[in-house]
Amino acid sequence: MKKWTTAMVCLAAAWPYFSQAQVDLASLDRDMTGPRAQVLVLGTMPLNAMPDGFDPAALDGVLDRLAAFKPGIITIETESGEECDLAARHPAKYGADYCASTALAKAATGLDVPAALAEVDRTLKAWPADAAPAQRRRLAALFLAANDVASAYVQWLQLPAPERRASDSLDQALVDKLAQLARRNNENYQLAARLAARLKLQRVHAIDNHTGDRIDLPDIKPFVQAIEAAWAAGGAALKESEQRQEAMMRAPDLLPLYRELNTAASLRMYAEANVSAAMRARSPQGYPQMWVAGWEVRNLRMVANIRETFREQPGARVLSIVGVSHKPWFDGWLGQLQGVDVVDVGPVLK
Repeated sequence: MKKWTTAMVCLAAAWPYFSQAQVDLASLDRDMTGPRAQVLVLGTMPLNAMPDGFDPAALDGVLDRLAAFKPGIITIETESGEECDLAARHPAKYGADYCASTALAKAATGLDVPAALAEVDRTLKAWPADAAPAQRRRLAALFLAANDVASAYVQWLQLPAPERRASDSLDQALVDKLAQLARRNNENYQLAARLAARLKLQRVHAIDNHTGDRIDLPDIKPFVQAIEAAWAAGGAALKESEQRQEAMMRAPDLLPLYRELNTAASLRMYAEANVSAAMRARSPQGYPQMWVAGWEVRNLRMVANIRETFREQPGARVLSIVGVSHKPWFDGWLGQLQGVDVVDVGPVLK
């Protein structure tokens, strides 16, 4: 039998610790050259939950602060045209109503989603410094055909009022659709698109992803019931916070509400109400824990999508507008990326 030396015995005893050692990925870029990307994540509430009589002007203070950050890229929480096309090609897995129909835009442009996406890319690569109204109308129509409504609205907002009319593939049905967005209480339009137009950006970037969080179960009702029970059991702090926010939602200036939503205490509360409560919940089938797994897959893919928007732009300034429940995951995982600094939103909103 081979005799073990003292060194070999010590090495064997220490092996579990060596095998579990982790590389500090966040430090790999410590000697990098060139500028670092600056990524700011703004946690938002769904604006469709605003009380009757909501005036988008209440967001002006928030928009002023975000404009001062000067992002060159803005991302939003909605599905991309590519993901919508994928889902449409696999209805048995994702359902037939995964994304809104682009039938009207296809009729106006003659382009399906893949063709429209390719044409958008070609158009933006040759985009002039001072685009003509006809070019903006055409690009708005292309964005609509590509299932990128918010980016179409960015083009619409940069048109002079007399030029917001049907022409250049933008027919009357599409004009009516874009005009209606001004009355939609949705953060993708009232925050992201308005800010992008103000900064003279040509688009926003859709980064949401639901391809990995659709739980495959024969009966979804018990799953939903288990999740709702878990949240109810651990949601006392969240309910109290939402009651405080209701009064702030009626104020003529929503800047204080956004400051409150994005505090460390608020973010911790949302994270614990969503995930900690689910992980503690008892379920024979493990339904709450399944939900957490799907939540993590979704956030990982969303963060990867954000990264893709500035892959070819080292040193970019990026603003990601997302539901506040996602912000803790975004901040944590974006902070692991190389050459990326996560910007503290607190001072930006002061």
